[in-house]
Amino acid sequence: MPAQKASNKKASKTSPATYANYINGAWVAAQNGETFANHNPADAREVVGYFPNSTAEDIDAAVAAAADAYPRWRLVPPPKRAEYIFRVGEILIRDKEAISRDMTREMGKVLKETRGDTQEAIDMAYFVAGEGRRLHGQTTTSELTDKFAMTVRDAIGVCGLITPWNFPIAIPSWKILPAILCGNTVVIKPAEDTPLSVYRFVKAFEEAGLPPGVVNMVTGYGETAGAPLVTHPTIRLVSFTGSTQVGRIIATQAADKGKKCSLEMGGKNAILVMDDANLDLAVEGAVWGAFGTAGQRCTAASRLIVHKKVVKKFTQMLVERTKGLRLGNGLDPATDVGPVVNQDQLERVLNYIAIGRTQDKAKLLCGGERITDGDLAHGYFIAPTVFGDVAPNATIAQEEIFGPVTAVIPCQGFEDAIAIANGVGYGLSASIYTGDVNRAFQAMRDLETGICYVNAPTIGAEVHLPFGGVKGTGNGHREGGLQALDIFSEWKTLYVDFSGRLQKAQITD
Repeated sequence: MPAQKASNKKASKTSPATYANYINGAWVAAQNGETFANHNPADAREVVGYFPNSTAEDIDAAVAAAADAYPRWRLVPPPKRAEYIFRVGEILIRDKEAISRDMTREMGKVLKETRGDTQEAIDMAYFVAGEGRRLHGQTTTSELTDKFAMTVRDAIGVCGLITPWNFPIAIPSWKILPAILCGNTVVIKPAEDTPLSVYRFVKAFEEAGLPPGVVNMVTGYGETAGAPLVTHPTIRLVSFTGSTQVGRIIATQAADKGKKCSLEMGGKNAILVMDDANLDLAVEGAVWGAFGTAGQRCTAASRLIVHKKVVKKFTQMLVERTKGLRLGNGLDPATDVGPVVNQDQLERVLNYIAIGRTQDKAKLLCGGERITDGDLAHGYFIAPTVFGDVAPNATIAQEEIFGPVTAVIPCQGFEDAIAIANGVGYGLSASIYTGDVNRAFQAMRDLETGICYVNAPTIGAEVHLPFGGVKGTGNGHREGGLQALDIFSEWKTLYVDFSGRLQKAQITD
């Protein structure tokens, strides 16, 4: 791709704009002058824009800007930091429709979902802004007389943030907003498939008047921009959302350099449908959980564990409903399911479908193919796919597919369903459909996940509650809720002795 002149102008219909990195409050081209094209997955012929193909030199410049801004930003009172964040939320409300339409163009999911994505960033802005006056520590008693003890939160330093393409503005908001509220400065490297959404987000910070260097954005590929960010010696914390495979590499690199590391990785989520479930409700939840965002969610319902007494009826209802879903461009109000994000993802999902049919010998009940009819010919469209009679240990029941594919797994009863649900290497989200409150509470207790729903699908997290999982899904940290503040701050314990004499803790003689 020939070098393009960097700009932050909006794209026209005839000539896609060339965008820039945001470093130290200025929009600048990559130092090598190179760009890459961002394509519309619903019609790959359309270029949404050109973005800097950045390298370690650009990461160095962004980290240097963040490091220079940090000593001043950490001393800004948290309520003042929160005012900037609140203004960002106001700007996102004003621009919600334009941001959401751009997001659909570059990522593919339907407009109602990208509006929800943008709304989540708005919600996060207001939630985090409210914590600016409640950045609580604790006070407690001392074991000694005339001594006061308390804890406060301290900033960490420069944070490196790497975000995925499936929630192009919501997930960046989970990371940037709590990070800067706690007094840190950040460099974000968005996914190469969705840089425009993060560009729009960063523009909101610029308009809100955030001081230069507090938030910096560098676009590019993981190997040439993401890797230098992870290993940069000035970065004190790495926060990554993406695949388990890449996350484990990042964890190793961060540990080697003594960095804090927050990982949010894959999922293989299950909906449990018991014999007393409301099947209409369960099918509705399964369709939304499996095929929302074309299945490209870490919380997608890719396993449907159904009681043997209702599995036949449930499956018939599910297949009928799935066959009625309409594929298309996400900007079309009639579309139910958009494309997968790119050619690599298309091939990955189709390969898993082939494995399900041959190696796993599962019954393909509907879908299972790329759709290239009419207006869909130039996009990455896969028909929503349902497999039936899937064994719990089948590949398609164990590995994350990240596409519009779900597997119906029959079970003998409640205990069997729990065992099947827990029998994977992930532990992000699970749900159970039942009319029995006792079963519901047993499931909430026994399911090995970070999130559990009752009579609702596996998707639908809310920003004021912690988000994350166990086992191969993460490394114990959480995003969202007050718990997000824990990764982006350090605890400092303070003692004030006003006795006027030397007191020795734990010394009794």
